[in-house]
Amino acid sequence: MHREAVGYFEQALRALSHLPETCATREQAIDLRLALRSALHPCGDLGRALAYLREAETLAAALDDPRRLGQVSVSLALHCYLMGAYDQAIAAAQRALGLAAAGVEVVLHLLANLHLGIACQTQGDYRRAIVCLRQTITSLDSVPRHERVGEFILAVFTPAYLAACHAELGMFVEGRAVGDEGLQIAETVEHPMSLTFALWGSGLLALRQGDLSRAVSLLERAVRLCQDPDRPANFPLIAAALGAAYTLARRSADAVLLLTQALEQTMATVVVVNQALCSLTLGEAQLLAGHSEEAHALAEGALALARAHQERGHEAYALHLLGEIAVWRQPPERALAVAYYQQALALAEELGMRPLQAHCRHDLGTLYAKAGQWEQARAALSTAIEMYCTMDMIFWLPQVEATLAQIGGAEKPEGEVP
Repeated sequence: MHREAVGYFEQALRALSHLPETCATREQAIDLRLALRSALHPCGDLGRALAYLREAETLAAALDDPRRLGQVSVSLALHCYLMGAYDQAIAAAQRALGLAAAGVEVVLHLLANLHLGIACQTQGDYRRAIVCLRQTITSLDSVPRHERVGEFILAVFTPAYLAACHAELGMFVEGRAVGDEGLQIAETVEHPMSLTFALWGSGLLALRQGDLSRAVSLLERAVRLCQDPDRPANFPLIAAALGAAYTLARRSADAVLLLTQALEQTMATVVVVNQALCSLTLGEAQLLAGHSEEAHALAEGALALARAHQERGHEAYALHLLGEIAVWRQPPERALAVAYYQQALALAEELGMRPLQAHCRHDLGTLYAKAGQWEQARAALSTAIEMYCTMDMIFWLPQVEATLAQIGGAEKPEGEVP
């Protein structure tokens, strides 16, 4: 469908070039280029999309057309986001917001806030992302809730990303409510991309909370939807979440197969945004499969990518994974694991990532117990239990409670981590 649309739009652009140049034909030339960018994006052809976008920008500036310049800025925000240039994406979205305010363009304002929120989410600034995305939700009464705005049904995409942000902060009740609302809308409209993202947002939230049956059910539906050859661009993001769910369910073979495909696909394109995520989730799956060296290479790669592109949430997860890998080594490198877990915990606390904080405290408590550091172990494990209970993350409770029970009344001299 998208590839067919590209052909028709390019035919229209060639036909337009034979018409006399007027203000109306210049406006049509801009609009056709913007439409081409929208059709090329799902196909993963970002080079051609950017070329048309730059042409549209030049034409809109020559016409001094704030509305179309704002549309170009919104599209540039999305392009920069996909390329991993999140600061540039944020700047472009903010330019669009300024142009929208000047021209009282409601839809443009909604799209600019959406892209601003998505860029902040990928940088790990979940609190700011939620503020931006909530502003979009608040303003949605200005447009029909089932109406597509460009590639997006805003009443579906915005809740999906809100659910994803709430998941990282451990705000599961709030995230479930907003995610379910978007999912209900997506189920009623015939727009596969919107339904794919609604399933992803709700599935990711279920994954972070440890509701595995719901996570797998939602995410498997999402992966089936985005395996359409006409929409390859969304597969790595969705597959990364499903692969992580398979890993948590200890389905390592399924996880490795799916995540290898996702990583190969994202590395074969110029799209940067999912590279660290896919490396990270495949590293987790490879570790579960017993391939610690492969896992280590992937974790190091994910950490380098996350730091290079300021994906701070992914950086925190990569540090945690490196800690897990150090524990699995023979013999275990416990001092190194403690250092990685502490770095991950510090970053998770800075970003407000409460589920990851709980996992870090659980893992640190387990290491302290193995080293005979009973007081530190009890403190870390007790805090982990309290956090898991507060966030209703009961999946991990039996393991951490069992570890705490093992050291319950132990009165031994405090040792040192080897």
